[in-house]
Amino acid sequence: MTDAARYRLTVRIGGAGNDKTMTKILDHLEEWLIATLMGVATTIIFIAVLHRYASSLPIPGVQDWLLRLNTSWAQELTIYLFVWMAKFGAAYGVRTGIHVGVDVIVNRLPEGKRRAMVLFGLMAGALFTGLIAAFGADFVFELSSTSSTSEVLELPIWIVYLAIPLGSSLMCFRFVQVAWNFARGGELPVHDHAHVEGLVTDAAEGRQ
Repeated sequence: MTDAARYRLTVRIGGAGNDKTMTKILDHLEEWLIATLMGVATTIIFIAVLHRYASSLPIPGVQDWLLRLNTSWAQELTIYLFVWMAKFGAAYGVRTGIHVGVDVIVNRLPEGKRRAMVLFGLMAGALFTGLIAAFGADFVFELSSTSSTSEVLELPIWIVYLAIPLGSSLMCFRFVQVAWNFARGGELPVHDHAHVEGLVTDAAEGRQ
């Protein structure tokens, strides 16, 4: 092999490695964001319910102090957190194959037609989410020039709606990613509901 050929091979391998590294970083950021949003929302709900219950207890001094605390913001913030979680969770679902799909007829088609239909469905999903991202970005841009705020928290409303273009863009990327991997290797992400993350690794290492 000539030096030029070795250089081209090294560049290709290095480029593929960088792509995989960036993809893994994006995967972890996506998972951590979803987990953080879910954890914060759950914590806020727990505190709000605990506050409501404790406020009804006739404890001198404590009850008056709890009643003075304003937790009306908790419901609004929780809704916004779940909206963001749902948008990024949908992208995670595309990557891991969690979304429910009706593929009875598709799986009965000859292999060539099946591949074509699967690719068409994935690219249609990418087109749809791409359009939602574009329209959502335009909508958010228009909102950013207004003084509209949320009702209780008085957050700039464009921050709330920013979940639409960001989440839809990531979902569009995931559709394209799955379509690309399917076109190259013929494999689709399949989620095993009986699988527990890390369990197989722990069992292989002899952990309890």
